[in-house]
Amino acid sequence: MINNKKNILIVGGTGFIGANLCKSIPKKNFNVFSCSTKKPNKLNKLSGVKYIQCDISKKKQIKKKLNRKFDYIVNLSGYIDHSNAKKVKLSHYQGCINLANFFKKKKIKKFIQFGSSVEYGFSRSPQNEKKILSSKKLKSNYGKAKNDSTKYLLKLLKEDNFPVVIFRLYLAYGPGQNIKRLIPFIIKKSLENKKFPCSNGKQVRDFVYVKDIIRLIKKSLKKNFYGIYNLGSGKPIKVKNVIIKIIRIIGKGEPDFGKIKLRNDEPLILFPNIQKVKKHFNWKPNVNIDQGLKKTINFYRNEIFS
Repeated sequence: MINNKKNILIVGGTGFIGANLCKSIPKKNFNVFSCSTKKPNKLNKLSGVKYIQCDISKKKQIKKKLNRKFDYIVNLSGYIDHSNAKKVKLSHYQGCINLANFFKKKKIKKFIQFGSSVEYGFSRSPQNEKKILSSKKLKSNYGKAKNDSTKYLLKLLKEDNFPVVIFRLYLAYGPGQNIKRLIPFIIKKSLENKKFPCSNGKQVRDFVYVKDIIRLIKKSLKKNFYGIYNLGSGKPIKVKNVIIKIIRIIGKGEPDFGKIKLRNDEPLILFPNIQKVKKHFNWKPNVNIDQGLKKTINFYRNEIFS
């Protein structure tokens, strides 16, 4: 019997989006490989997924552990703590470059890179994909690493026809996200009916639900479009309004607005134009912020109080 399954490598497959993607990719059509620096714990380990432990910032490890036939690469890797400049550059820039250089010699169908909205720096919203800023103008180490990665990948696309798609992600959220992230943190404190510190909430942001992100990744595997695409909901909202929505849904919680000062590298308004991704991939977000928050709250309510 001929095996027509494609091989997909999800780098950062034990992270928030990566784990959701590993779970969602149909195993009847794909052999799913997850690559991370750490082994998955027993609770997070998924059946039907082959786990590879590899540090992509080290070329020798890539050559040794990823030297097999892959059709698709999805790079969701990265160091979460953005305050450590050295580790941010190693994981978000050097790791990406190492992967791209290794797989450009192979006959892969697509390399999907996850960039960031932070690459736009303080440029005016809604941001357009044509706007490419110099990394020198960016205040964030994370933004610089992502922006440098984008430029390198675009160069490979232009010069070597490297089949790369770069999704510039805005704020992802949903069930299973790290409890230290904004929305899970607020949900947890509100469920516990505690007072919690937060900024004044005047920042305008774009939140996109994790299942909508996964749906776009799966669509992009089938379409021959390359280059940069903004990935967000296209519907900006003040952080303060998100906090108030969560409290109203839960019915308790006490935010201490203004307790946390805004960072110097944090733009006040940050949201995308998503017309390009909607047109090319026939995709639009299905889950609005109210629906997404309810689903996410239900998840953490069960996690915390089960």
